[in-house]
Amino acid sequence: MSLSDRLRDDAAALQADLVQLRRDLHRHPEIGLDLPRTQRAVRSELDELGLEITLGRGLSSVTAVLRGGRPGPAVLLRADMDALPISEATGLDYASRVDGAMHACGHDLHTAMLVGAARLLSAHRDALPGDVVFMFQPGEEGWNGAGRMIEEGVLDAAGQRVSSAYALHVRSYKTPRGHVTSRPGTVMAAFDELRVTVRGRGGHGSLPHRGRDPVTTAAEMVTALQTLVTRRFDVFDPVVVTVGLLQAGTSASTIPDTAHFAATVRTFSAANRAVVRTETRRLCESIAQAYGLTAEVEYDERYPVTVNDARHHDFARAVLSDVLGGERFSPMPFPVASAEDFSRVLDEVPGCYLILGASAADDPETAPVNHSPRAVFDDAVLSDGALVLAELAYRALVRDAAGLDLPAAVG
Repeated sequence: MSLSDRLRDDAAALQADLVQLRRDLHRHPEIGLDLPRTQRAVRSELDELGLEITLGRGLSSVTAVLRGGRPGPAVLLRADMDALPISEATGLDYASRVDGAMHACGHDLHTAMLVGAARLLSAHRDALPGDVVFMFQPGEEGWNGAGRMIEEGVLDAAGQRVSSAYALHVRSYKTPRGHVTSRPGTVMAAFDELRVTVRGRGGHGSLPHRGRDPVTTAAEMVTALQTLVTRRFDVFDPVVVTVGLLQAGTSASTIPDTAHFAATVRTFSAANRAVVRTETRRLCESIAQAYGLTAEVEYDERYPVTVNDARHHDFARAVLSDVLGGERFSPMPFPVASAEDFSRVLDEVPGCYLILGASAADDPETAPVNHSPRAVFDDAVLSDGALVLAELAYRALVRDAAGLDLPAAVG
């Protein structure tokens, strides 16, 4: 029996344990960088596997290194562990017991699947020509957990820089259950935040000429930002600017001194990301100056563009087709405008980010999306997810140890 056959059988046998772990994590979600209960749960699952475990210094991360039976390269597998500040409305019997917190993005599944991959690979460590780094990461949802773990050395945890990195993210909608999708090049957008405070001079609403109205000026900026997007940027390299916060004043008859708005900015290339930062600032400051006001503009760069190395994407697709069947891989036609801090890992080493359909609905097109309080993920994908991660790591080690060109060594 080949190692792939043994991994497949072992993965199926893990399903019940992975469901139990995932549902325990789901009942007890934690938010941000400090996930003490989640960290303890992961540590407990890994303690008997003979791994080299390091806990984060400034965050509740877990880094575990599996030493293979023979010297060779190192490969990284990542799972994010944090939940969202959302009150769950699924009605599940294992729904969140924490007020205002929910695993609405499926990170509880990611954590269970990576634990499963660690168990699968540990049982066959003698067959591994190299090492595997398991990256259990807090703080993906806007807290830069990946960046913090990189600063603490996760990419070199095996004593050498990992040669490639892979992550699998579940989706509660659109992608059919058990199917995987990805694409070479840009997969997800960069995520930045624009914050603008317009300062004018307040007064009575009946005498607008005696003041300097920041409300109308801010409103013009909001509209002008949409024109900037459509007239300054190529439609085939899109930019999305969405103003989600607009605040000013305390009464209908009073002109306030200030108005404030904030926007999320999504870009799909490093070039456009640089341009939009400069141009949004120039636009807002110029509009304020034209009306005799001032604008304080802050532009906060959050997550970079998530970019799959084309050859590692082709390798991952070949592995998936062999492990799950070619009919279960669907090419992603376009990038998506959501963002992901695994982008920081892919900025440092080549690799591939993959999306696994985990919708519990009969029609995933109409299912609640990730981050919805009604998002439901199907446990049935857990063993497949663990198997895919294990196979990606094993075959990448075989490939890199042999010095083969991608996407070789998939069988």
